[in-house]
Amino acid sequence: MREADIRKYAKLMKELELTGLEIRENDKVVRLERMGTAPAAAVVPVPAEAPVYAEPQSETSGDYVSVTSPMVGMFYAAPAENAEPFVKEGDTVKRGDTLCIIEAMKLMNELTAETDGVIQKVCVQNGQVVDYGCELFRIRRV
Repeated sequence: MREADIRKYAKLMKELELTGLEIRENDKVVRLERMGTAPAAAVVPVPAEAPVYAEPQSETSGDYVSVTSPMVGMFYAAPAENAEPFVKEGDTVKRGDTLCIIEAMKLMNELTAETDGVIQKVCVQNGQVVDYGCELFRIRRV
């Protein structure tokens, strides 16, 4: 992507008061982010088959699966402040069920179960900051 195009997008971000913008062109991704008044740009090559969102990592140990955070961010157990949590200890989950949300850079990323099972343990609290690899849940396989 040309510098003139990047400047055009940065100007558009400022006019619309956007904090982030991602443009895909061929095998490259340009992501512009603003903090305050200065936009920053990065050009990153991305393989065509790369997933857009990181998948939750998991470790298998005996009869349970440990679901760990794929990113640094804020852990949310529920879809809204006063809503019921997605899952609690003792709940049965199926592969693909939403377990939680991790907010990273103002983006809400849903983490889903990779296996059927029962939530054996919720390892973090709602609103807690989590690091990459932090254990979030233990799911006992059924």
